[in-house]
Amino acid sequence: MPLDAATRAMLWQLRGRKSPSDRRQWWLVLPAVVLLHGLFMLLVWHEMRPPAAAPTVVHLRLDQSLQLRFVASAPAATVRPAPAMRPPPPPAPARRIHAPPAAAAMTLRLPTPGPPRTLRLYDRDGQPLLPAQAASASTAGLASPALSGDTRIMRHTDPVRYRATRFERYFPPPGETLGGAAVRHVVEAVVKSTAVDLPRGIHLKCTTVLGIPIPNCIDPPAPPSAKEGDERLSMAPARPLAIDPHAPAPPGVAACIAMYRAGRSLAQGCPVDTPGRSVDAELRMRRAGAAGRP
Repeated sequence: MPLDAATRAMLWQLRGRKSPSDRRQWWLVLPAVVLLHGLFMLLVWHEMRPPAAAPTVVHLRLDQSLQLRFVASAPAATVRPAPAMRPPPPPAPARRIHAPPAAAAMTLRLPTPGPPRTLRLYDRDGQPLLPAQAASASTAGLASPALSGDTRIMRHTDPVRYRATRFERYFPPPGETLGGAAVRHVVEAVVKSTAVDLPRGIHLKCTTVLGIPIPNCIDPPAPPSAKEGDERLSMAPARPLAIDPHAPAPPGVAACIAMYRAGRSLAQGCPVDTPGRSVDAELRMRRAGAAGRP
């Protein structure tokens, strides 16, 4: 049943009233909180204090320790030079005894050296010099045998050169059967390629089956530029792309002309038309000298 008006008015008055505070509960909770904090601090102190260990005596052994001693440097003692030793006497030359040869002894005579012979492999016409026996031998056995059978095997000539045209796709592949042609026509009618343009300039080629796209998309390469065959695109730039901030200053025109007249190589930074500028400077000097004369 819905509430009557008096009950609703009473509930509306009790809506914002706070419950009276009970100080007895507050005085009971405060000692409990203090006791718990004291207990927690006692436990932390007990766990964090260092263990009380018994004092240990360490016996140091001198043979296992590193000792460092400072020794005062003594003045260098004067060392007398050792007396010079006399060189040993040279050995006496061995005496050679030449005995006369026996009557039945074998004798050896060395040939008298003559002028050196020049080895020639080719004659004046450039032909190789062969021995007389090799030159007179018959060369019939070295001749290659003539080809027998089809002599067109070693020929690589194509009298009719074929180049594919734009009508190539309208002709069936060579050796295609009737069933293969029917399957190819069905696949070409069902499977097609559709271009899809995505944001930020992304172009994809997607495959569709009966007009339904499938997740078979590729990113075709961009077509070649119209300037693909321009040789100037492969040339080095006239100016470097990054300028060196610590590059030395190029020499002046007068210094480059002086290098050219002295016959030295031109430094980096000299203009390529330094010889022409040298001739122009010389002509100007002659004109100035002729104008200064009375």
